[in-house]
Parts: sequence; C-alpha cells; structure tokens
Amino acid sequence: MLLSTVTQQRRRDAATPTTWSRFIAWCRRRPFIGGVLVTLAGVEMFFSGQLDVGHIHVQLGIEGFQATVIPIALVLLGALAIAMPAHHVFYGVLALVVAVYSLVGVNLGGFIVGLLLGCVGGVMVVAWMPRAAKRAADDADTGDASVDADTDDTAVAPSPGADA
Repeated sequence: MLLSTVTQQRRRDAATPTTWSRFIAWCRRRPFIGGVLVTLAGVEMFFSGQLDVGHIHVQLGIEGFQATVIPIALVLLGALAIAMPAHHVFYGVLALVVAVYSLVGVNLGGFIVGLLLGCVGGVMVVAWMPRAAKRAADDADTGDASVDADTDDTAVAPSPGADA
C-alpha cells in the first residue's frame, strides 16, 4: 500500500513541470545563449572602459562618450534579442556592427574580449532558428528528396548524329 502511494506521488510530480523545466522550455524558444553573450560583451566593455592598466587610461572618442554608449547598446541588444525572438536577425546584425565598431570606440573592443563575445553572440543570435521552423525546413528537405527519388526523370537525349 505504501509503495503504491509513493509511486502515485512520483507520477504526479513527474506530470507537473518544475520551475527549472519551465525555464529551460522558455530558453529553447529564444536565442538565449547568443543574447547572454552579447549582454556579457556589453558588461565587459563597460568595466574595461573604467579600468586603468598601470598608469595608462585609454579612452577614445569624445571624452569617453562612446565608451558608455556602445556597452549600453550591446546590453540592450542582447536583452532585446532574448525578449523578442521574432526580431533576432535585426538585433544580431546590429550587435555584430556595434561589436566590430567597439574595436575603435571602446579600448580595442574591451581589450579584444568584449569584441569576441559580442561577435560570437551576434552570430549566434542571427543563426538561431525556432524549433518549428527547423522541423519545417527538415520536412521540406526530406519531402523534396523523396519526391526526386520517386520521379524518374532519366530520359536520355538522342545523340546529335542519330536520326530516329
């Protein structure tokens, strides 16, 4: 009796989704990793703009204005890519452009680390595709291949010198 009660309780627990499983399902419906990388690039660039390396403080642009605006733009683009996955290509391309421009505008792109994070994250955001679209693309590829295999279009053209 006790064993069957425990088994029934486990079945009910398995049927109800946990907070972690709902979070994972939410992350799978959007370019989460790419957006996080773009956001981390912005945070890294912001803090690298505030650092002194030895006695050298590198600030390019109009009194460091770009060293503030570019990281904020990257954080915003990463958050928007996560929040609105329908516009992921637009946000990804903008993140790539801003990350590459940070090479000039923000201490060599946040000492190259922020540049690399922004570029990799931007590419991941652009390349992300919803699962339903992936399945549809796979089905279309499979459907086209099966149609080509079923039809026999191997008609042989007559040779140029043969008259029939």
